[in-house]
Amino acid sequence: MTRRHVPPVLTGASVAAVALGVILLVGLAVGHWPFAFDRSIILGLRAWGGPAWLPKVAADVTALGGGIVLTIVVVIVAGLLLVQRLWLTAAAIVAASVSGNLVVELVKLQIGRPRPDIVAHLVTVKHMSFPSGHSANSAIVYLTLAGLASQVTADRATRAYLLVVAILLVGAIGCSRVYLGVHWPSDVLAGWSFGTLWALGWWLATARARESLGGER
Repeated sequence: MTRRHVPPVLTGASVAAVALGVILLVGLAVGHWPFAFDRSIILGLRAWGGPAWLPKVAADVTALGGGIVLTIVVVIVAGLLLVQRLWLTAAAIVAASVSGNLVVELVKLQIGRPRPDIVAHLVTVKHMSFPSGHSANSAIVYLTLAGLASQVTADRATRAYLLVVAILLVGAIGCSRVYLGVHWPSDVLAGWSFGTLWALGWWLATARARESLGGER
């Protein structure tokens, strides 16, 4: 069996995630939230507004990181993997997605950071603000899907393509949350950081399990 190495795209994203996490922790230690850049970015985006079609597009993009859509994606992909007898990959994707979501919800409840109240929300929201559930869960699901797919995909270009698309999608979802006024930018940065590192952790755990089993079981 060919031993897989962490894809360079996922490695780069993980390094960026660690850097973001450190920056947020240092900022929290020396200051308080919302940070100055949180307010400046939200107010700047609302003052700009953008073209007339942008709010509708942002709402559609943000839905791609919602619980219903992510659940549908996980179920469909897991089903496809089971049909292909890729039992380990299917189980890892489901376990990573479910456990990651639980951690995000627990952190939200523990921290209890309120939603931004300096601009009107362009979509309906509930629950607490930190970290951004859409940003974290979309990173958990889409990056884990792309990352684990790289373990069972032989073509290097395909592996890179899947990860780049996943990163762009996760980035768009997070940016939409700030544009819609429902999350502070630091909420989104924390969500991206956690979700990316979660995906990396499951990539490593699944690769080790696959190596121990000698392939898919």
